[in-house]
Amino acid sequence: MKSYKEWILKAEHDLKIAFDEINTKDPVCDMICFHCQQAVEKLLKAFLIFHNKEISKTHDIADLIVRCMEIDKEFDEFFDKEIDSLTLYAVEMRYPGVLHFPSIDEAKDALNKAQYVKEFVMRKLEGEKLDGRG
Repeated sequence: MKSYKEWILKAEHDLKIAFDEINTKDPVCDMICFHCQQAVEKLLKAFLIFHNKEISKTHDIADLIVRCMEIDKEFDEFFDKEIDSLTLYAVEMRYPGVLHFPSIDEAKDALNKAQYVKEFVMRKLEGEKLDGRG
């Protein structure tokens, strides 16, 4: 199993691509949303790995949130913030035939959600490392 730190680094790379792309002249919004979904997925998996939980090959953010809630109930706020809506961008967005292309506002929303998850997860992990759990 890869270390949780490797998952965080990969998530940070996804966020960097999304942030860099949103600041271009003509941002590719579907790919911004895809990388935001990937970042969130990897951050949640990092949290699970930190807690020695097996991770499945899933892109379902709701499923990952529920699994994180089994460790820390505060992850339930992700449902209030509709973080699970990012699952839409996991696979379908990457292939032709999609009838919906995200707007710049949707891309900015995805970035805000991904950044929120990163800050939340990092705060949780830092707190647990200080408590001697990691």
